Amino acid sequence: MRAVPVLTLFVALWLFAFSYMKAGKLVNYISAPVMGGFITGICTTIILMQIPKLFGGSAGVGEFFELAVHIGESLEKLNLPSLLLGLFALFILLLSKKLIPKFPMAVLLMAAGACMTKFLSLKKWGVVTLSAVDPGLMPFALPDLSVIPVREAVTISLSVAIVIMAETLLAENSFAQKNGYRINDNQEIFAFAMGNLIAALTGCCPINGSVSRTAMGEQYQARTQLTGIVAGISMLVLLLGGTGFIGYLPVPILTAIVISALLGATEFDLAIRLWKISRTECMIFVGAFIGVLFLGTINGVLIGILLSFAEVIIRTAKPARCFLGIQPGHRHFRDLKESSQIHAVSGVLIYRFSSNLFFANIQVLRQDIEDHVTQETKAVILDASGIGSIDITAADGLDILCKSLQKQNIRFYITEHIAGLNEQLRKLGLGYLIEEGHVRRTIHIALKDMGIGRPYPLEGGVDNTERSASRKRADNRVQEFVWAFGQDAETAIEKQIEKQIEQLKETGDVEALLHGRWAHMEELDEDEWLEHLEEHLKEIVNISGKDEQTLAEKIEAHRKEVHDRIAQEHPELAQKFRERRHILDAHLKERRPEVYELITTLRRKREAGDSSGDRDIQ
Repeated sequence: MRAVPVLTLFVALWLFAFSYMKAGKLVNYISAPVMGGFITGICTTIILMQIPKLFGGSAGVGEFFELAVHIGESLEKLNLPSLLLGLFALFILLLSKKLIPKFPMAVLLMAAGACMTKFLSLKKWGVVTLSAVDPGLMPFALPDLSVIPVREAVTISLSVAIVIMAETLLAENSFAQKNGYRINDNQEIFAFAMGNLIAALTGCCPINGSVSRTAMGEQYQARTQLTGIVAGISMLVLLLGGTGFIGYLPVPILTAIVISALLGATEFDLAIRLWKISRTECMIFVGAFIGVLFLGTINGVLIGILLSFAEVIIRTAKPARCFLGIQPGHRHFRDLKESSQIHAVSGVLIYRFSSNLFFANIQVLRQDIEDHVTQETKAVILDASGIGSIDITAADGLDILCKSLQKQNIRFYITEHIAGLNEQLRKLGLGYLIEEGHVRRTIHIALKDMGIGRPYPLEGGVDNTERSASRKRADNRVQEFVWAFGQDAETAIEKQIEKQIEQLKETGDVEALLHGRWAHMEELDEDEWLEHLEEHLKEIVNISGKDEQTLAEKIEAHRKEVHDRIAQEHPELAQKFRERRHILDAHLKERRPEVYELITTLRRKREAGDSSGDRDIQ
């Protein structure tokens, strides 16, 4: 036992060194899935350690297999009263956590357990209690450095210090992220170094943060350092005058308190969320979790970090990239896949690569460009706005690509990048690209260098004459809506309709529902809004108290206003509106045939009335 404070002292020295070297920044390289897997692995490991204590046995040590063997051995000596007491306490704790989360149920259970030990003689039933502790504080004393060789103390304490730093920082950062605050990692390391120094001078073993106690603090919404101060003062009072109480505390109840806190700290919900969003990140979570559970803390963290770096390489090896074109009448280049209204510039391949260029992804860039070059291609323009750096392998790849295109009489340009990339190109031996005019500041300048001016000729002979400002606004609104919501655009409108209908229950203002513009919708969006309203016609009738015929007439009247406004302000869009109207009508007929019949009947009556009015005028 005399060697323990010596190891604690060396652990403190290592932690001081880690703090001085600012080792806390290593946490920046650990992703949320690694943190979640690590915390869940730690919590699960501690729970497995605690389970034998519910059976009336001692806590387990080691990793999963050792813990499983110890649990099996403890089952053979199962004490039923201990198990029932522990399970009952755990049930009460979990129930109170849901119903009355701020109530200190753990304190109440400890008091109840002490009373049961005192008056019901739990020890006679085989229920283990904590050992009695002598009152008073440990005296300060210097550790005896002669009891263990210095080399052995240094190596053993290093591994302990690394475990303390990793476990503490990962746990603290995990709780900080969940609760929206920040911590100073190096300050935390320094604090634990000071704590271990004091522990060494009082004959204690190495100390670190407690995941279970932190989880309990989170449950009771502890927000400041006052929590730790109160806990410290309480422990001083207990050690000085209340140690007799400790001997009455049943171990199964204390075990249930620890398990309850740890269950709340696990992040299996994060694993489920990751499985739905990103299977790769979910596997990183599982890797860190299994690593901690089966191989220990350090190995688990290392596995998680390696998996994180592997994921980064995989992602950057196949980054987001696309070919660009122009919407007729506009000037900005956009992804060709974004809309069927976007067309490539005739004879020009414009390619955007959204990642730094390095050895793992240069082949992707070359392959994409080479696969899309045709006999009609006169130039390839690389939009390098997403490229901030380039390594020598990628530089060689660009050199090969440029010379290959030149042999095919195809011009090659690099554009839209930061100025610092030009300096990198010169250092990597690609200065000739700048000198020969292959590097241009913008795509427009590169096209101008080729002799192609605005309006740019588009593939298929699509008309690209300049549009009016109002037409551009209309196009941009529609495209922005689709860009923002993608395939969920229709679902987004439907959700907003439902939200507006809920407001209708409070206001009763049908006109606001019909004429309201969500997110500054333009005419084409308004028409789709009205189509969704038609699908909810009966629901609106029930809420507003108006009859179906009247509401349908109001919707059709508003649609006519929209159509007339389009015909007047954007005559070039009128045909597009009519085509889109047929598509929306088909959707309505499929989903709400009875409403479709009502609307088309009203439309025919209106058209017949318009025709009759025209004849009267004539």
